[in-house]
Amino acid sequence: MNDIRRTILWVIFGFSMVLLWDQWQVFNGNKATFFPSPAPAASSPAPAGKPASTASVPTGAPGSSAVPAPAATAGSAVVLPGAVPATTPSAGKQRLVVTTDLLTLTFDTEGGTLVGSAFPRLKDVDGKTAGFVLLDESAARVYVAQSGLIASAAGGSFPTHKTPMTAVPGDRQLKDGQDSLEVKFESAEVGGVKLVKTYTLKRGAYDVAVRHDVVNNGANPVSPQLYMQLVRDGNKLPGESSLYSTFTGPALYTAAQKYQKVEFSDIEKNKVDVEKHASNGFVAMVQHYFASAWILPDGLERDIFLRKVDTNLYAVGMITPLEAIAPGATKSTTATLFVGPQEEKRLEAIAPGLELVKDYGWLTILAKPLYWLLDKLHGFIQNWGWSIVALVVLLKMAFYWLNAKAYASMAKMKAVNPKIMEMRERLKDKPQEMQVAMMKIYKEEKVNPMGGCFPIMIQIPVFIALYWVLLSSVEMRNAPWTLWIKDLSSPDPYFILPVVMTLTTMLQTALNPTPPDPMQAKLMWFMPLIFSVMFFFFPAGLVLYWITNNVLSIAQQWVINTRMGVPPQFNLPKFK
Repeated sequence: MNDIRRTILWVIFGFSMVLLWDQWQVFNGNKATFFPSPAPAASSPAPAGKPASTASVPTGAPGSSAVPAPAATAGSAVVLPGAVPATTPSAGKQRLVVTTDLLTLTFDTEGGTLVGSAFPRLKDVDGKTAGFVLLDESAARVYVAQSGLIASAAGGSFPTHKTPMTAVPGDRQLKDGQDSLEVKFESAEVGGVKLVKTYTLKRGAYDVAVRHDVVNNGANPVSPQLYMQLVRDGNKLPGESSLYSTFTGPALYTAAQKYQKVEFSDIEKNKVDVEKHASNGFVAMVQHYFASAWILPDGLERDIFLRKVDTNLYAVGMITPLEAIAPGATKSTTATLFVGPQEEKRLEAIAPGLELVKDYGWLTILAKPLYWLLDKLHGFIQNWGWSIVALVVLLKMAFYWLNAKAYASMAKMKAVNPKIMEMRERLKDKPQEMQVAMMKIYKEEKVNPMGGCFPIMIQIPVFIALYWVLLSSVEMRNAPWTLWIKDLSSPDPYFILPVVMTLTTMLQTALNPTPPDPMQAKLMWFMPLIFSVMFFFFPAGLVLYWITNNVLSIAQQWVINTRMGVPPQFNLPKFK
């Protein structure tokens, strides 16, 4: 191609086609999108009052599920219990609400299961109601954390998450001056075995220590296996954007295979290919801004399973074998249950790899240092909006010389543009001669038509990575900037920022040299306009970042044009 503008237009056009293709794939239920999106729900969840699973403990082998659960030991026959309790408490069941400074958790005495979690300091999707709800068990949705015991090759019947439990009396609210509190559940004996679950909640933490004490009150040794699983429906998230996609579904991490995501649709089709045995890592359920995860200590062998539990209901979990427990003895295993927002620094402190649930995609290697820098800037500025502005300023400074080369090349192109236009008009009926004459002008004027393209192309991955940082960071959620912008993660309610962004884009286009080809000249104006329309529905933080980048680019381009003796002039569109 002989004109830098043509290349840049193709970049813009290609990116627009990627976005359109991505949304077409989402519309058609195809998971193979450029930007991961939640799989469509198979159907609505079970209605209130009706259990999603008709049997508390299936008698069939796990292979009857869509995705078989692995055996924890070679040759063992694992029978996983039904995954989801009824959506309304049945007779004898109780709900306990436990609160700390960061968490409001709801437990069910059936299995001592965590069936609800809310965050008093975080607002709901509407941005007004305090107490965002993540885990829930209601008519509208199912998302719970369960654990219990299952038989190994030696057989036996043990307490599961469907077994009635008794809540041990104790504090239900973290009091001033108290750093932690315990919530304990004791099961009835099943096969001579009693299971005691102790949840330890800590001040200032979203992670909960969960100790499972297996007490053998029988006359014979027992060898149960401990399972932990997260179960949720495949419904789309409330308020989910139709213009950009974020991942919702199971994920897991092991030291060998690192972070792996699994679409609900893959579980439906029994096309799950993940590491099924490890001695480290975690399993998780991930959605935009939030996650839950079961984490076992390193060195403890575990099998990983993903399966379809029921219609539009999916589970991810781990099974770990317990050593033989002699009569009268107790075996204890402590795991960590995380339920909270994807705050990167907190996640890094809890377990290796847990910060990866905050998914930057294939540009993680660039996105992580950008987030680190953004977080450091926020530490000084104490405003995420101004921190975004400061970060873009620093990036423009870092790429100043690359941009200078690009804009200098554009300025040279603009200076020779009258010659090119005259030559094209003169040789419009002789395309071969026109091509030769054009290359001659470029050579005589020492202009490289691609000279401004490569410096810009080098920067594209950095700014795409910054896009994902701003889109993925829960810190932007409900974070105000100034005046009318009260939430950087939501679109501008008055569309002021998108209008400014469009105007700056048009100004930047007007400052660029006009392509000799009339069709290219028209596209040069149409494509930025079309591209700008999408920003009317993007989060305000993303639009702010783009405006800042535009303004700084315009300023640098203006200065360079002036220095090179090319007076800034606006090339307005001429449509005939």
